Amino acid sequence: MAKKILLLPGDGIGPEIVTQAHKILAALQDTGLDVDIRQADVGGVAYDHSGSPLPDDTLRLAQEADAVLLGAVGGYKWDDLPVADKPEKALLRLRSELQLFSNLRPAILYPQLADASTLKPEVVTGLDLMIVRELTGGIYFGQPRGIEETASGERRGFNTLVYSESEIERICRSAFSIARKRSGRVCSVDKANVLEVSILWREVANRVAGDYPDIELTHMYVDNAAMQLVKAPKQFDVIVTSNMFGDILSDTAAMLTGSIGMLPSASLAADGKGMYEPIHGSAPDMAGQDQANPLATILSVAMMLRYTLSRTDFADQIEHAVASVLDQGFRTADIYTGSGTELGTGAMGDAVLAALP
Repeated sequence: MAKKILLLPGDGIGPEIVTQAHKILAALQDTGLDVDIRQADVGGVAYDHSGSPLPDDTLRLAQEADAVLLGAVGGYKWDDLPVADKPEKALLRLRSELQLFSNLRPAILYPQLADASTLKPEVVTGLDLMIVRELTGGIYFGQPRGIEETASGERRGFNTLVYSESEIERICRSAFSIARKRSGRVCSVDKANVLEVSILWREVANRVAGDYPDIELTHMYVDNAAMQLVKAPKQFDVIVTSNMFGDILSDTAAMLTGSIGMLPSASLAADGKGMYEPIHGSAPDMAGQDQANPLATILSVAMMLRYTLSRTDFADQIEHAVASVLDQGFRTADIYTGSGTELGTGAMGDAVLAALP
């Protein structure tokens, strides 16, 4: 039976980059990939069309799909909307409704792009780490939250950071399982010297580690982890951390590779269902200019094939095609350093298409 894939182009550069990924999927369909591809609105464009950033029909299609490919949501146009209607709320609700608790954020430096990193080559050459971020708990979802007026008439904002043992355990097991397929090392990042939540996090991580004697577990405070990512990033294999810490650290790790436009991500449920997206956001200033780098979105398709559809053969084909394109010197503006050939969004997608076996 054909697997169902839902494309959610979204806002900003989302439609441009998802179009390039769709080209790749269509080509793989022609060579044996059995998938049914559908498309729907999400984010700001969905709000404009229906009054909701996540229409009921879009959510239904996402729930029915085996995998979702998301472009990006958000943009200046919708900044003044009420919080409940902002495009980003669609992303948070999708994660919650689909129970996508495990966010995989690889940071890999392609050797062809070593000169695009702002760090010295000896610091980043060979970089290959994975950040496993808990995605459906923590301060982004905790209650109570809001803005209130105090007795003195001053406004006060508040959010709640909360994690249960079961939430911590399942994300730690996800990280340990991934580490078994890599170098066997997990660094759990917390703030246990200040936060009670992090004290519990560390206790649960240590307990779960007992079921994975082949995995080396270490701990690091989040402020030190941020520093170490810039100082000596190759010391890490798998980092597991909370929602907010992972949000910040994964973007730091992304820039070690030279461009946030090169990195995919996966958000997985316990049953393997996933939502896949580039990590760079909607970049509204670039929208419609054929400048966006589609490689992160194309590599997100490779992650989809690997983690949800179990087609590592097709995933390998995509990753090899991207490496071939980089070997040929093709670059989009974000990774162009003066040598090679600078391409626009569509031309880069076509180059990857041509490089497929």
